[in-house]
Amino acid sequence: MTSPRIRAAHHVRRRPAAAIVLAAVLVLVSLVPVRSAPAQESRPGAPKPTVVLVHGAWADASSWSGVVTRLQRHGYSVAAVANPLRSLSGDAAYVRAFLETLKGPIVLVGHSYGGAVITNAATGNPSVKALVYVNAFAPDEGETATALAGPDSALSAADPTTLFDFVPAALPPTPATDLYLKRSTVSASFAIGLSAPDMALVTATQRPVTLGALNEPSGAPAWRTIPSWYLIGDKDRIIPPGAERAMAARAGSTVTEYDAGHLGLVTAPTTVARGIEQAARAGVR
Repeated sequence: MTSPRIRAAHHVRRRPAAAIVLAAVLVLVSLVPVRSAPAQESRPGAPKPTVVLVHGAWADASSWSGVVTRLQRHGYSVAAVANPLRSLSGDAAYVRAFLETLKGPIVLVGHSYGGAVITNAATGNPSVKALVYVNAFAPDEGETATALAGPDSALSAADPTTLFDFVPAALPPTPATDLYLKRSTVSASFAIGLSAPDMALVTATQRPVTLGALNEPSGAPAWRTIPSWYLIGDKDRIIPPGAERAMAARAGSTVTEYDAGHLGLVTAPTTVARGIEQAARAGVR
């Protein structure tokens, strides 16, 4: 049996040898080439763009609420701009001024008449990396929203007094006349897919657009130089799907068709948010 004294001495004798072995291992490790991580993993990822949402006529920024919450949940900075709905050139100038306050890449999204606004607001802005049209107008230079909706639109009735309430009520209306949708227009065409209480809410809270804004010729389109994506609601009665497809094809947009009426941003916010994220990933690399 080994005594405690002998065992302790044995350990003392082995310490120098262990230290030598450890030092040798460290030297060998230092000579082994270290394999760096792949470039895409070591390089910081591209920052997420700011998503700017522009609502259309007879709506306000709250129409984007379901889309906003989903984008924010996925880490995007989001701004839903208050579109003035006064004139196409003036509305575009307002959105353009807002964009100039932002830093970094931008994905600019427009719904309905808001599509005409972003088409004009983004022209010449290098920070806008992608345009997204959601059931929206994508006009070429000289075109108007009213003409692009075409004869198949539910808003193209021969007698506009059956569709709209005018403020002021004097007829004929002028470019400055505000247009409100009649309750029957909201329920039959504008708000398809919403419940009756929600349709009533849309009717009560709508923001009017001027007649002049819908009939003002568009300027040079941003979609000629900025990549675009287009979400087409296949049940849209305000901008018929055929008109949307034609505008998307002309702009060279990446197209997603989905089961929705004109207010797809309200009834199908997950689908719309996914479309915006697709544009964000592709447009900002």
